[in-house]
Amino acid sequence: MTRGEDDQAEAERVAAELARVRAQVPAEKLDAFRQSLPDWFDGVHRPMPWREPGADGRRDPYRVWVSEVMLQQTRVDTATPYFERFVERFPTAADLAGADLDEVLKLWEGLGYYSRARNLHRAAQAVVQEHGGAVPSDEAAFRALPGVGPYTAAAVLSLAFDVPLGVLDGNVIRVLARVFAVDADARSGKVRSALQDLATALLDRQRPGRWNESVMELGATVCTPRSPDCPRCPLRGVCQALALGTPEAFPVVSKRKAVPHHTIAVGLVMDNGRVLIQRRPESAMLGGLWEFPGGNQEPGEALEATCAREIREELGIEVAVEAPVARVEHAYSHFRITMHAFRCRLVSGTPETETGEPWTWAPIEALDDYAFPRANRRVIEALHAERHAPRLF
Repeated sequence: MTRGEDDQAEAERVAAELARVRAQVPAEKLDAFRQSLPDWFDGVHRPMPWREPGADGRRDPYRVWVSEVMLQQTRVDTATPYFERFVERFPTAADLAGADLDEVLKLWEGLGYYSRARNLHRAAQAVVQEHGGAVPSDEAAFRALPGVGPYTAAAVLSLAFDVPLGVLDGNVIRVLARVFAVDADARSGKVRSALQDLATALLDRQRPGRWNESVMELGATVCTPRSPDCPRCPLRGVCQALALGTPEAFPVVSKRKAVPHHTIAVGLVMDNGRVLIQRRPESAMLGGLWEFPGGNQEPGEALEATCAREIREELGIEVAVEAPVARVEHAYSHFRITMHAFRCRLVSGTPETETGEPWTWAPIEALDDYAFPRANRRVIEALHAERHAPRLF
């Protein structure tokens, strides 16, 4: 069989599997999802600050929205203190809309995926300008806000307004893939579409927010990626993966590609207790954050040469690269870096960024006032430790 024939056969197998899954919503599974699962949730769900109702007995849509944005790619225990600090400083969409982006990013610092913060800030401004400061309950209006996709819309509108939209996040995918023993790659767009159809078919349209939270809570606390607690699961009687004895075999996922690695050199250009920093363009990865100038090492290039070249290209200045300050390993979602930071001395020139982004000479003791990516923050920690280390002579 040729490669093309193999691909065609696999496509037909997946199509048949998806047709089976879409057709398989018998009454007992509907009952389990719509009754047993929400009843289980009511008795065991974790207390979270964004779940607390207001004086009117309903959740604040703004708080729900902030929490859902923070929880994308982030664990609950990590996001919770960020959420509490964020809504204390910006208790309403109007407060957030009127804030300076630097302050928003500073409060977000360490949470990662900074485009979420930038989009949330822009969206809050749109809410004030176009909706009088009230988070819209209409799906089309909410989807039109910056950074709002299908998942965020379904989560916020169902939890805050009981709009009947089924969510599909990693936890829901895992639960559905196991209950229905979906034998197809869960990273595939077609498979996700089929799972979204399942979530919509199973949704309790009378209380969609409660239903969505129930499935997400189950995936987060019981139907976990490794060692799921099947005896405690309210869906164990209808779970096909459990019946097969292989719950951890689902969801089926394709192998990830090798993660690229980049070696980076950055310079701490010093001047009378101040260090040169620049702000990244908002359109770039980590946009709006401050950083030390530098960039990728080229093949066969010494790290010190990388540092001097990158600073010359980025800021138009000549520096003398001196002692190393820190070596930082850091992983992003799609690549890893090793960052080498060096002390540098300005030799000639006046800084000027190619993109026109701001730069400044920041006092070392004031670096904590700026929002930096985590790898740069670790360099700052090393710089502070170096400054306060006891001298032996």
